[in-house]
Amino acid sequence: MGIEAADVASGLSLARAKDRPAVQAMGSASEIGSWQALFALSATALALGLVARDRRLAHAGRNMLKAGILASLVKTTIKRTVHRTRPNVFMDEGHYARGRPGTGNGPWQSFPSGHAALSVAVARSVARTYPDAAAPAYCAAAAIAAVQVVRGAHFPVDVLAGAVIGVAAEAVSHRPFTDEARRHG
Repeated sequence: MGIEAADVASGLSLARAKDRPAVQAMGSASEIGSWQALFALSATALALGLVARDRRLAHAGRNMLKAGILASLVKTTIKRTVHRTRPNVFMDEGHYARGRPGTGNGPWQSFPSGHAALSVAVARSVARTYPDAAAPAYCAAAAIAAVQVVRGAHFPVDVLAGAVIGVAAEAVSHRPFTDEARRHG
């Protein structure tokens, strides 16, 4: 069995309970990982930090925004380049396809997971500025990402690819703009 076949089989198996009320409730709660919610959270952190003159909070909000925007740009570019049926569509309609070009149609944009990409990028930004908050931030990002598989929105590889995008986006967006780099550069 190839990687894609194993990914599809495991995704379908993990999403068997997608229509149960508890899973649907978890799916609704996981929308905190949507780009709209995470951008609002990041912008709020930045604004509160500026208003309160809390440089650390403003720095965290700014980094959260940069990492989230970069992760969003990368995942959107990939989604527009390739298409892949979401597990819930495959389960409900019995049709699976992947290929090029991307479609711009949500049911065919499973790869990669935007919720995973943005949640991981923002969590890493929070953890970098507030190390004591690292464990809760990472746990929240992991939960948001995992729920995407259980609710049938993404296959496991979609979530893994999204997480990799989030890690890379945060690293790239943070590296050239750190205060330490400016002071020592």
